[in-house]
Amino acid sequence: MSKKVSIDWAKLSFAYTKTDLRYVSMWKDGAWDQGKLVEDNMISISEASTAIHYGQQCFEGLKAYRTPNGDIQLFRPDENAKRLNRSCRRVMMPEMPIEKFIDACMQVVKANEDYVPPYGTGATLYLRPYVIGVGHNLGVRPAPEFMFGIFAVPVGPYFKGGMAPVNFTIADMDRAAPYGTGAAKVGGNYAGSLLPHEEAVKRGFADCIYLDPATHTKIEEVGAANFFGITKDHKFVTPVSPSILPSITKYSLMYLAENHLNLTVEERACHVDALDEFVEAGACGTAAVITPIGGIEYKGKLHVFHSETEVGPVTKKLYDTLVGIQFGEIEAPEGWIYKVK
Repeated sequence: MSKKVSIDWAKLSFAYTKTDLRYVSMWKDGAWDQGKLVEDNMISISEASTAIHYGQQCFEGLKAYRTPNGDIQLFRPDENAKRLNRSCRRVMMPEMPIEKFIDACMQVVKANEDYVPPYGTGATLYLRPYVIGVGHNLGVRPAPEFMFGIFAVPVGPYFKGGMAPVNFTIADMDRAAPYGTGAAKVGGNYAGSLLPHEEAVKRGFADCIYLDPATHTKIEEVGAANFFGITKDHKFVTPVSPSILPSITKYSLMYLAENHLNLTVEERACHVDALDEFVEAGACGTAAVITPIGGIEYKGKLHVFHSETEVGPVTKKLYDTLVGIQFGEIEAPEGWIYKVK
């Protein structure tokens, strides 16, 4: 497939665009079928599907990047496959073999190669894999059938006009329950975050920060992203909790902080009443890589880190290093990059 697509790459946002083909595979009678690429971007499922009534579903997000020489590569898709399977296990859905997951990603990218933005635009091709429970079912039980799909959408750079710090406030609501589904990438976690996000935005903040649901004393997630802080004594610190979704971006940053920036890395409790231990802070995830945190409002007071207007030097270096790896400008650690051929 080779064609010209009419897209103004400079104006792309993080929004849906229908591309040519997507991948679908069905699970029935104990096994996944071979899977195939299809043109139709609409799916038809039973009105009694567990995905609709009981939230039996999960999803992932990853990107394909165009490199300086025009090649296309994926960033750590095996880790997305592993996390998808952890989510599937948590809500009793069949796992997807890692090789099949990666092959499906490759097929979708190759089939929509013309939608992979040119190198230098900062834009990427975003992939959204998902698994949903389908089939005729009424009682609260696992679905009789399941659907695995992946679609692709070209998206613009998260920071238009440059990366700049934003402020957050502490949420009054919980993102997840203790020992609940917080560590799984299931839709219910995101549905529950819509209201506190809207309330935070109305008050002039980028989003809200969720504390641990058991004690409400420790930072867990920043909106739909993971938190990290840089201490005065050059440590990269990030929370650990059974109700945090483990971010692939976060673990990549932890590796780079230790091996490229020579920082001490600690995965531990981050108490909200001890914000002054951090001189820089950020939120990390697939979409933005890093969102610098200018300040956090807690109990009516805004605690400012490095600056409300300038990105901290360590945060900037981490961002530039990871993005450089993803776009093929910097040599990647072994096993992180999968070339699309």
